[in-house]
Amino acid sequence: MMIMGIDPGYATLGYGVISLRDQKFHAEHYGAIITKSGEIFSKRISYIYDKLLEIFHLYPIETVALERLYFQNNQKTAMCVAQARGVILLAAHKANVSVYEYTPLQVKMAVTGYGQAPKLQIMEMTRRLLKLEKVPKPDDTADALAIAICHAHSVGIISRLKKFTT
Repeated sequence: MMIMGIDPGYATLGYGVISLRDQKFHAEHYGAIITKSGEIFSKRISYIYDKLLEIFHLYPIETVALERLYFQNNQKTAMCVAQARGVILLAAHKANVSVYEYTPLQVKMAVTGYGQAPKLQIMEMTRRLLKLEKVPKPDDTADALAIAICHAHSVGIISRLKKFTT
């Protein structure tokens, strides 16, 4: 099963595609979709949509795990991120991929076992779980990989695989 984690944004959208083989996580592909500052907003979200569809066509992604939008102080930014999330949902729908949402607390619990874990701890645990040499940059990319790991734990993929192999 391949899971794509997404840390939504319109300036920088982090993504990470993971799979589970031999009861271990593997990072298949990850990075960030970065749009140009000062570009017309509709062009920015169109670019995000096109790039997401490219990724969906490259990998047999079955599920998208998305960070749930929580209230931010800057309402203009929150509205733009919400619109970018709409584009993410549309791209997933067009690719026939199911979408699940997780709060930052759920991601922290799944990756570190502690809901108040600092960002650096989450990033380091994500690196270790995926056996990466270094923490992916930008931070949005590491966050997206953590969100994908959260989904794998949430649906019990590892425990179900262990049950079938024992």
